[in-house]
Amino acid sequence: MRTCGSILLPYCLFILIGIWLLGCQSNDRELVVGKIQQANDLVTSEFVVDKVVFGKKTKKVFFIPVNEASFLAYSQATIKTGIDLSRLAEKDISTEGTKITLTLPPIEVINFSYPPESFVEDTLISNPSRFLNNISLEDQEAFFRMAETDIRESLPYLGIVKASQTHTRKMMHTLLRALGFTEIYIHFSSDDLLLRQVEINEPVDTVRQP
Repeated sequence: MRTCGSILLPYCLFILIGIWLLGCQSNDRELVVGKIQQANDLVTSEFVVDKVVFGKKTKKVFFIPVNEASFLAYSQATIKTGIDLSRLAEKDISTEGTKITLTLPPIEVINFSYPPESFVEDTLISNPSRFLNNISLEDQEAFFRMAETDIRESLPYLGIVKASQTHTRKMMHTLLRALGFTEIYIHFSSDDLLLRQVEINEPVDTVRQP
């Protein structure tokens, strides 16, 4: 019995050590995944887009153009992008010692701001009041609505995705190196820009003048 016990003891110790190592690896992976999923604020980027707003209104008498009023202003939209890291699945994270490979969700617009207080009318070019023809506040609002729509539709072509991905890789590299990884590979599941539905701005009350 003593001989059997002395033979079985190393095997028992080996099994216990193996279970302990597997438990450590599981806990380490959970820690890494948790830290990554908490990094949403680190991987956000902000962009400012300048937009010239132009509109005109033609007055007609008996279908004949009489005069034309015009309006020109400068505006800015602020776009914030990020990644929803809570969407990471188990297959998106692969670790092997100090090597880690991540496949991140696509970049998405998480906030779009087009504040009326940024609108500045160019009084040298604008001619909003002509005989029997005025550009009203409602007309100005319509011009800004069209400008906002144009900015939104142009977002995928402004280089926002590439810039956001570069910023995200930089921030994730810093985080993962702090967690002990030395070989880091980061990919994105898509190069498309996801757009969330954002509330439209309130009606334009005033437009600043230079």
